Amino acid sequence: MDVKNSVSNTTGLGFAFSDTVAGYVTGVDADRNGFRVATSDGREFQIRFSGSCYGELARNLGESYIDCTGQMRDMLQVGRFLYSYGVFYPDVPMALEAEHLVFVGRGPTEFVFERPDYWVRQIQELGNFYFRAQFGDGPVDYRNYRTSLDLYGRKIDSTRQETDTFSRLIFGFASAYLLTGDERFLESAEKGSDYLREHFCSVDTVEDTCYWYHAIDFAEAKGKKILNSDMADVPGMRRSSSAPVRERKLLSSEFGDDWDAIPAYEQIYALAGPTQTYRITGDPKIRKDIDRTLNMFNRYYRDYEGGGYFSHIDPVTFDPKAESLGRNRGKKNWNSVGDHAPAYLINLALATNEPEHLEMLIDTATTIATRFPDYENSAFVQEKFHEDWSADRTWGWQQNRGVVGHNLKIAWNLMRMVNAKQDDSFVALAEKIAGLMPRHGGDPQRGGWYDVVERALPEGQSIHRFAFHDRKAWWQQEQGILAYLILHGSLKKPEYLKQARESSAFYSAFFLDHDSGAVYFNVLANGLPYLQGTERNKGSHSMSGYHSFELCYLAAVYTNLLITKQPLDLHFKPKPGAFKGNILRVAPDMLPKGSIKIESVTVDGKEYSDFDAANLTVTIPQADDQVKIVVRIAPTEGLSHFSAHATVDKGVATLTLAGDADHMAVQALQAKLQEVIAAQPETLIIRVKELKTLTPGAIRALIFGKQKLRTDEDVQVIGANQAVKDALNATEFGESLTFVD
Repeated sequence: MDVKNSVSNTTGLGFAFSDTVAGYVTGVDADRNGFRVATSDGREFQIRFSGSCYGELARNLGESYIDCTGQMRDMLQVGRFLYSYGVFYPDVPMALEAEHLVFVGRGPTEFVFERPDYWVRQIQELGNFYFRAQFGDGPVDYRNYRTSLDLYGRKIDSTRQETDTFSRLIFGFASAYLLTGDERFLESAEKGSDYLREHFCSVDTVEDTCYWYHAIDFAEAKGKKILNSDMADVPGMRRSSSAPVRERKLLSSEFGDDWDAIPAYEQIYALAGPTQTYRITGDPKIRKDIDRTLNMFNRYYRDYEGGGYFSHIDPVTFDPKAESLGRNRGKKNWNSVGDHAPAYLINLALATNEPEHLEMLIDTATTIATRFPDYENSAFVQEKFHEDWSADRTWGWQQNRGVVGHNLKIAWNLMRMVNAKQDDSFVALAEKIAGLMPRHGGDPQRGGWYDVVERALPEGQSIHRFAFHDRKAWWQQEQGILAYLILHGSLKKPEYLKQARESSAFYSAFFLDHDSGAVYFNVLANGLPYLQGTERNKGSHSMSGYHSFELCYLAAVYTNLLITKQPLDLHFKPKPGAFKGNILRVAPDMLPKGSIKIESVTVDGKEYSDFDAANLTVTIPQADDQVKIVVRIAPTEGLSHFSAHATVDKGVATLTLAGDADHMAVQALQAKLQEVIAAQPETLIIRVKELKTLTPGAIRALIFGKQKLRTDEDVQVIGANQAVKDALNATEFGESLTFVD
């Protein structure tokens, strides 16, 4: 929101209120009992410590509380970013009496979410949470899946399974497998894709199309009503002696926005989970589902005359212009055009590199870039349209309102799609949105992104009014984080890195539920969780294993490969003969051309060399069963002369060094050593086959790191050239090393 949506004009309100200030330390008071911060938009606040103020360090899911109350005054270095929560009193304008400080890193320039394993660890925790919630201790049985989960992940009494949220959970498990290699997650993704096909998919073999039911409901005994329905039983429910549970198909939507229609976004998101699974396995059954659904889009939703895709079709005639659709008749919207790319189409194009998928991707991007901008009327894009692309500003809840997250989502996805086709209009619109949203849709005082605001600014108003509330939703934070990460990673502009860090910091500080697991649906403007109604739940029509998992997956990709320049491991398990030409395409996302490469590959744990590093493909070895392929993706450029990578597995830490370990590389080396020290392995192996030189400063970093380990075992140094051996042997440290060629 605009800068005036802050406490800068609160002098004279006459009452105290609590709030949050996010900012960069600009100075510390002489008595060390207060400090000053500048907010994201440059305003300065005075912060004073209350007598009971405490401090903590932002932490990841699965990590214990980290108290820093005793050190918080010493941590107030100029330039450090932090959050201060406390009370504004009316007799001290522009001063916050702080009760709680949240630091986002141990060092003054450190951000916890830029650690190379931060998002990988988070997706592991999310996967664990949703696996326990749906399957307990196993086995994976999707008959037990339920859409609705409470705050703690317990199933809410309901017999409904909804297609799009079901598919989104599959997406989450598949994404978690890609980053972690946890076999439970792949099993969940594969079985979920099979279950979705068997229970939710209706195939027309004549037209070679399929559509996906809105939902299914269950009843355990004949004659029992489902969800207290007054409707009579209907033919077509599954019955068998081995499956006493009966299910009712729900063809059309039962939600107010889409009532008695088949909305495009439900068909779009039905593909999200299976397509992400297809990237891993190449399952031909999934590919057939995808192809038939694409045929459905092209036959019934696509507008070949006017362009784009209609938002709804009639459930009986499949006509997008049927009178029965009411306010959804002949309409187009953001979801029907823009959601294809992030939900499944980019992932499908990455897996296949087939021209028709790339063409569809470019077509949707071009439609967005040409039809959605409306900057003569608003700082927000237009999202609802009539058939002829004239603006619809009277539809339902949206009216003439802007969804902040949709604008950010456009910027994010255009920067992905520009890497499929260089188009200056895509970049221009992405940058236009990136420049407008912090002022019009962000909160420069507290951090984070708002939800829905009025697009128009009537005469006399300088800030957009909230449409419903000033809360902040988890999915809109995701859009902001990913938009600015890829903008900076692609264009290298420092203002985008600043916005990416501030967005990630707000999410990391306030959205992670360290008590119950997973992430909160909504927080208040000040960051406190909002736990009312369905927004207290971890599973609902609106929330499943999608945005939070997608954030982890792509934040890891963008942060490691584009920004901090660290390798990233991806896990695949292709079915024999599944992928065309036996070629596995392993690009993690649509990134700037030439920015990444394959560094190494293992097949079932053994090193494997049949891959094309530059084109990001692996030739799948002949086998009778699925093989596990682990691909290490690395930036083609990084610290241009040095790289370090650390892994810890079963008590063995491996530190891999490459390039020239000179004085400029010491900080990066120390950061990797800290990861090893934190793990306290029994054995340390240092691989230096690609290391050219090692300076005394770097050697001292290694000596200091070894000192912090509790093990007395010799360090194995593998692949050292003569220069590196000489440098190590010139110190006493060489006596505690074992060299292996």
